[in-house]
Amino acid sequence: MSIKPLYDRVVVKRLPAETITRGGIVIPDKAAEKPTQGEVFAVGGGVPLDNGELRPLSVRVGDRVLFGHYAGTEIKLDGETYLIVKESDILGILETAKTEEQAA
Repeated sequence: MSIKPLYDRVVVKRLPAETITRGGIVIPDKAAEKPTQGEVFAVGGGVPLDNGELRPLSVRVGDRVLFGHYAGTEIKLDGETYLIVKESDILGILETAKTEEQAA
């Protein structure tokens, strides 16, 4: 089964939470906070404008994004948990640093 969000909605799959701190301390699952990073799974058609046109969304499928702790609505689809958020609830897109070889 697949899902196609409407308008400015985005389906995000949360990335796994860090269970070990930088100092090597193991955090139990119950004490860990829900992750605020995820990967975009599906995007809607765009934001409706006053003139009836749709403005495309800034995020694309596969982007890694940051969102708030209480953003969106959780859904279960085929045994997986996803989060549906509005584009405005996404705080930023995480970009990886390119190596010199990739940039050339």
